[in-house]
Amino acid sequence: MQRWRGYDAVPGGWGRSVVTIGVFDGVHKGHQATIGHAVARARELGVRSVVVTFDPHPAEVVRPGSHPAVLTEPARKAELIEALGVDALCVVPFTPEFSRLPAEAFVHDILVEHLHATLVVVGDNFRFGHRAAGDVALLERLGRAFGFAVEGAPLVAEAGTVFSSTYIRACVAAGDVAAAAAALGRPHRVEGVVVRGDQRGRELGYPTANLLTHRYTAVPADGVYAARLIRRGHPPLAAAVSVGTNPTFSGRERRVEAYALDFSGDLYGERLALDFVAHLREQRKYDGIEPLLAQIAEDVERTRRVLG
Repeated sequence: MQRWRGYDAVPGGWGRSVVTIGVFDGVHKGHQATIGHAVARARELGVRSVVVTFDPHPAEVVRPGSHPAVLTEPARKAELIEALGVDALCVVPFTPEFSRLPAEAFVHDILVEHLHATLVVVGDNFRFGHRAAGDVALLERLGRAFGFAVEGAPLVAEAGTVFSSTYIRACVAAGDVAAAAAALGRPHRVEGVVVRGDQRGRELGYPTANLLTHRYTAVPADGVYAARLIRRGHPPLAAAVSVGTNPTFSGRERRVEAYALDFSGDLYGERLALDFVAHLREQRKYDGIEPLLAQIAEDVERTRRVLG
């Protein structure tokens, strides 16, 4: 998959293409259906498929301070999009200047002049241009003027629930990682670099990897979870993960700490990922070390059972 930063980076002589556009945070089942449709149509038409997305999230530029929790970091999002068979990914820097681009100019500059769109595939709720003034109906009118077709991809729902990034963020924020996984089509992943913590887990016999995450990462609600710890180049490890402030020791800083089962190596400085599989319990404050150790042992065994 070719990757471009900005539509000015599209190589000269780029031929006709099928384009789909969106933030695609999470690359959930709905996104997968839209992108998959674009890829399939491109192959039918004998042209290449392009995904156009934005960085940073448009909400942060249009309404500073409103950046939503991020389900997939840029590198992870690119990997997931590539796995769907896309030929090229164009990441458009979403600047204040770009946010003021009128809908008509958005279509002309990106879809016509640079990507030579023959077909544009978007979700039914797609909006674009300054103040999100453009909708699918306007895109269709502009397509007739500029010579490209438009196909809307219906929203994906199961049991009456429409899958969206907003819905998945709500699931993660509530600690319902199972519901999040059902909408994503895979476990929700949190990534970060292992940094030194209080060393308390090591003293208790359960050394943990303390993950430093990005400020906007969608971290599940406080609690204990069964997860898979992902190290690049290594098999996944079962892990019992604590999210929260460690109230037994009057902690104040919210942390993500993972105890990797049956592992004794040094993870400091490594970039790891945690795939959250199941919520085990809420975080609690214990009256002493012994009840805490008993609970941790139970958490570890439940993690082992859940992950098989």
